[in-house]
Amino acid sequence: MAKTTKPDPQFEIEFYEAILRRSPDYTEVVGLLGALYTRVGRIADGLKMDRKLVRLEPENPTAHYNLACSLALCKKRPAALQSLRKAVSLGYDDVDWMLQDPDLEILKTDPEFQQLLGQLKPQS
Repeated sequence: MAKTTKPDPQFEIEFYEAILRRSPDYTEVVGLLGALYTRVGRIADGLKMDRKLVRLEPENPTAHYNLACSLALCKKRPAALQSLRKAVSLGYDDVDWMLQDPDLEILKTDPEFQQLLGQLKPQS
């Protein structure tokens, strides 16, 4: 039976960094690298990648959502809310995930966050 190995985030980071050095505007790699940095606790590096992805894809709602998450993790509440509003205005609407996402914890008691969720919840 083949042994399954757990992915090595450091190997993946080095791999994607090498690709990014050759192709700095490779959006998929920018997004993957941002997520990896955040996962290993390199929040500032993740934020840098999320900002870059928003510059490369300004109409991508998920890019703005991920930027909001990174800003929230950096305790930049107003900027995080602004990015979250932008993500929603571009079509991001996964309310269930927004309520569960631990990255947004700092925002969950904010009245503006609650108001934003209220706009997205289906009216019954």
